[in-house]
Amino acid sequence: MPDLRVLVVEDDPVAAEAHRVYVDRLPGFVCVGLAGTAARALHILSGEQVDLVLLDMNLPDGHGLDVVRRMRAAGNQTDVVAVTAAREVAAVQAAARIGVVQYVLKPFAFETLRDRLTAYARQRRAAESGQVVADQDEVDRLLHPATSSSVPKGLAGSVLDRVVTLLGNRESWTAEEVATSIGTSRITARRYLEHLADQGQALRTQRYDGRSGRPKVEYSWVSES
Repeated sequence: MPDLRVLVVEDDPVAAEAHRVYVDRLPGFVCVGLAGTAARALHILSGEQVDLVLLDMNLPDGHGLDVVRRMRAAGNQTDVVAVTAAREVAAVQAAARIGVVQYVLKPFAFETLRDRLTAYARQRRAAESGQVVADQDEVDRLLHPATSSSVPKGLAGSVLDRVVTLLGNRESWTAEEVATSIGTSRITARRYLEHLADQGQALRTQRYDGRSGRPKVEYSWVSES
């Protein structure tokens, strides 16, 4: 199957570039454009071959769900993955009702998007090959693919996403602070933080304690705004 062509729709230039880099790191995917507005996204979709849209929900000239509705009204059935900070249950349900195939919350680790898109590509290949499902378990795996299997050994995808969310909510965190927030040991929290730093998604700096004179390592999120 040829590379799947992805359009990134995101109004923040830093986040848009991060998403483009993520897509281009994935075998079988290629980013074919960036759009910062609903109007620009619809213009690109009207003239370019696009297989998948990574769509922010909050755009300066309209809501992401309105973009999907306008796509469908124009006869464009391109698949959509919502990439958004919107956490309201109603928003998730509305996205599902109009055919959004995945919903990814910001901020997220590269592994999170990788797993979602890998699952999407697997489903698409199965559909295009005429594959049939063997039983209910296979139906459930197709509709609700596991997302933590490709997280590095010893790390849990759900915990990794919690750490990413913490980093996105405050300027900087120490391992001790993260451990307290997510209910793990300091050593466990540091493993997740170091993984994100090694991936280039978190920045390590030093915080000096005026009382002891010893610096503490702190981490901040750098891949998303």
